[in-house]
This record gives sequence, structure tokens and C-alpha cells, in this order.
Amino acid sequence: MTFKAFNLNNPLWNALDDAGISIPTHIQKETFPVIMSGRDVLGIAQTGTGKTLAYLLPLLKLWNFNKTRHTSVLIIVPTRELVIQVVETAEMLAKYMNVVVRGVYGGTNLKTQAYELAEGCDILVGTPGRLLDLGYHGSLNLKSIKKLVIDEVDEMLSLGFRSQLQHIFDLLPEKRQNLMFSATMTDDVAQLLEDEFNNPESIEAAPSGTPLDNIHQLAYRIPNFNTKLNLLDILLDAHPEMTKILMFVSTKALADALFHRMEEKHEGKIGVIHSNKDQNYRFNAVNSFKNGSYRMLIATDIVARGIDIEDVSHVINFDLPEEPQNYIHRIGRTGRADKTGEAITFISDFDTEKHAAIEDFMSYVIPQQPLPENLEISDILIEAEKPEIKMKNVLIKLPQVGDNSAFHEKKSKNQKVNIKIRYKDKMMAKYGKPKTRGQKKKKK
Repeated sequence: MTFKAFNLNNPLWNALDDAGISIPTHIQKETFPVIMSGRDVLGIAQTGTGKTLAYLLPLLKLWNFNKTRHTSVLIIVPTRELVIQVVETAEMLAKYMNVVVRGVYGGTNLKTQAYELAEGCDILVGTPGRLLDLGYHGSLNLKSIKKLVIDEVDEMLSLGFRSQLQHIFDLLPEKRQNLMFSATMTDDVAQLLEDEFNNPESIEAAPSGTPLDNIHQLAYRIPNFNTKLNLLDILLDAHPEMTKILMFVSTKALADALFHRMEEKHEGKIGVIHSNKDQNYRFNAVNSFKNGSYRMLIATDIVARGIDIEDVSHVINFDLPEEPQNYIHRIGRTGRADKTGEAITFISDFDTEKHAAIEDFMSYVIPQQPLPENLEISDILIEAEKPEIKMKNVLIKLPQVGDNSAFHEKKSKNQKVNIKIRYKDKMMAKYGKPKTRGQKKKKK
């Protein structure tokens, strides 16, 4: 089956042909007729299965030209990187259509984005915070929205965007079509469906938590940070086919530490991105990774959903994520669009519980590999790995003042006594006779 079987139009078919896209994925085949029918939709599919095209194609087919250019389609995503990705995909599909697509996100000038929206916008893609900023600023009117899409909704809710989404819902018209796409089905997602959606059709491309079949997974049991670095060097030297590696770490501090250590040996071939990096730095790092200037990009989980890079050969989990769902999102960065990929996971002694939770979530045991014979096992721990030393809070009993203490009476000349001296006594001491204040003598 190809996209020619879809009820599209020539502009969309031509755009797909130009992009070399001909065969729809499972989620795209299943969602297209339901979205075209006007029903609300919940799409459950792992990262990399083509969810973006799954909602953009029917929305563009249903789009009608509007002279006023009031926004009719609103797409909400959790990260800036994902805004850029969705905008680029929408512009690619609308190449032969008169559709204006805008993207808005934080970290850029609000007035500039407000000016662009004032010029007209058919499809708007944005992060929740910036959409609210523009709405409260008076630059964005959402009353003309007919189609609402919430992409990567489970990640959005886990990042704490529930209240922002609720405020956006309050600004939208009640009559609209709602489309929600998620990699996992959580209790928060279910609650959002119950509160805001109208009997949605649930379409599941694969059971939640199922790893993609075209991703080969393997793991190494490694004691600590420095030994992981030694193993990385061995893998990079021994496997030239590891050409485009996306490395995930759990914290921003660890990402920076890993970057500085790797940069010493692989200067100019390593990049790093996380939420503390400014927007231009993040865009430049991603672009350098896309064009092959960087062999490896180090990233935190917050950008796991926002990077759509073709031909990622390997994903390496330098450490395990806090939530097992994020493991699925991480490894989904490779093996995209029915291509094969490889995911390598480092498991330390500190990750035993996380490791068990991930395998339980996937109902799959990650095969463990023996460590290379030439691997140097380091016994040097970084600060985060050192055992926490707990000190008892012992109160010292102070000595009481007594006969055996070091207390000494002050000398008499140093002792202060508050004595009130009358004026009459003061004058007597000074002049040797009483002095008056000029009292008048009484007449006899």
C-alpha cells in the first residue's frame, strides 16, 4: 500500500513524491480515515513511527483557504526542537499549497512572534508557555481553532504542563476536533482524555512499552563513570560503523562532565545539548550532528522527544532514566522510518532497580554482553558515586558554673553597680556645702 491509496490531492501527492515518501507506516494508515471522519483521536505509537505525518496529512487535506488567515489548526508540543521539526514537516507537505505555518516557543523575542502572527497564520505550532504568553499579550486569538493536536502528550504532562494546557483549553472554542498522540498511556493521559475529549477513537500502533522490532538492544554491566568512559573509547575505536551516536544521560551536570572528558580525545567531534544551553547553541549542535560534523551528540531526556534526525546509527544510554517510559523514547531515536538501529545501555550497580523496571515495562530482557578483555576497570569514583557519609548530630554538654569551673569574680573596680546620685549629694561632694537651685527664701 502506498500514499496513492489515500484520499489526498495532487499538491500533497507531489510533496510526498519530492520527499521520497511513498509507503505509509501503520499509525499513518490507521489514523487517516478516522481523522478525516471528524472524530476525536488518541494515537498510541512509539517515537519514530511517523506520528507527525499521521496527523499532518489529513489536516492539510481538510484545510480550506481563509482570506482572514485566522489560525484554524493548533499543534501543541513540549519542546522547542519539536516545534522546529513539526513546522519543517508541515512546510514540506504544504510545498504546493497556499498554507502559512508558524512556530512559536520561548527563548525568543515575543514581539517578533506577535508581529508574524499579525500577518496571518493558518497552522500554528507552539509550546504551551509561549502560546499562553501570546494569548495573554493579546496577539493570539484561538477562537477560530477547528483542529487541536497535542503531540507527545505523556511527555508534556510529565514536564508539568497540565495547568498550562488547561488554560489553553479555556481559550479554545468548545466545538473542535481533538487529536492526541502519545508514546505511552499513563493515568495522567487517561484523565486528560476524560476531561477534554469527546469519546475519542483509540488507535494503538503497538502495545505501550513494546520496543521497536527494528532496534537491536544490548547492555553492558559496568561499575562506574570512569569505566564507562574507558568502554566508550574501546567501542568508538573498534566500530567505525558507529557514525552517528546519540548519547543520553540523566542530568545536565553529567552531560557537561561527560562532554568535557570526551572532548579531550575526540576534539571537534562531540556536541552536547540540554535545557541550560541557549537556543542558538542547541540549534547549532543539532545541525552539526545532522550534517555529520559531530560523530556524537550528548543529550538529556528533555530533548529525547524533540530531535528527529535521520540515520542515527546508535543510541547509547550512558545511564538509565528515572522513568522506564523514557527508555523507549531514548532508543526510538534510532531505527526510525522502518530502518534498523542499535541501542547500547550501560548498567551500573546503582541502576539495579531502574534496570528491572525497564525490563518489566517492556516485558523484554535486554541481552547483556561480556566486557572486552582489554577494558580497564577503574576504581576511581566521581563525587556522585561516592557513598554518602552520615554524621551523627551529637550535642556537646556545656559545663555548668560551679566551684570547679573556670568562673572568676570581677575585681571590685570593674563591677558596675547602678546607683542613683541625688543632685543635693552631688553638690555637697563638689563644693563642701549644700547648694540650692536659686530657691527664693520665704518671707517671714
